[in-house]
Amino acid sequence: MADEKQPPLMNGGYGPLTPPPYNQHRSRNCLCCFFKVLITLIILLGLASLISCLILRPRPLKFSVTNANLTQFNYNSDKKTLDYNLVLNFTARNPNKKLGLYYDYVEANAFYQDVWFSLIDVINWENSFRQSPKSTIEMSGVFKGQQVLFLDESQRSQFDLEKNNHGVFNIFVGLDLKIRYKLGRMTVTKSKSKAKCPIKVALSGDGKIVSPFEPIECDIDVKG
Repeated sequence: MADEKQPPLMNGGYGPLTPPPYNQHRSRNCLCCFFKVLITLIILLGLASLISCLILRPRPLKFSVTNANLTQFNYNSDKKTLDYNLVLNFTARNPNKKLGLYYDYVEANAFYQDVWFSLIDVINWENSFRQSPKSTIEMSGVFKGQQVLFLDESQRSQFDLEKNNHGVFNIFVGLDLKIRYKLGRMTVTKSKSKAKCPIKVALSGDGKIVSPFEPIECDIDVKG
C-alpha cells in the first residue's frame, strides 16, 4: 500500500503554528487605543490651559486713595493714647478686558511712624460684591477711636513737628485684599494682594482751612 501523504511540518518540525486567541488580539488593540486617546486628551487639555492663561492672564487691579479727611489726631503723652478720626475714599480699577473681579474681603490697617493704631473691614462677607471688566468702583473706610500708642522720644518729637507744620501728618495705610478673577460664573484664579498707601493728610476742623488732599496710587503686591 502506498504511503499516505503526511502534512508538511512547520515551526522547525514541531507542528503547525497556533495563532493566539482572537480575544487576546482584541484586548491589546483596545488597550493601545485607550492610551492613545488618553495621551491626546492630556495634550489637548494642556494646550487649552496654556492658551487660556495667555489670553486671560489676570492683570492686577489698580488701587488709589482719592480723598482723605482727618478731623482728629491727638496724642496724649501722659496716657500714651491716640485719639483719631480719619475717613478715606478709595477707587479700584479692574484693567482686565474679559475677567471680572469678586471681592471676598478688603481689610485696612493704619500706622503712624510704623506703629499700628487701627484696623477696619472695608469689605467683608456682608458687603462683598463683583466688579465688571474695565470698570472703576469706589469704596470708603472710617478709622475712628482711641488706641494705646507707645511712641519713643524721637517719635513724639516727630509728632510735634508734624502737628506744628500745618498739622500735616504722614500716615501709612496697608490693605489686604482677597479677590477672585471670574470669567462668567467660572473662577479663573484666586489672588491675595496687598496695597501699600502712604498718605499725607492735614488735620482739619474748627473752621481751619487746609490744602486739598492729593490723590495717590497705591503699590500693589500680588501674593497669588
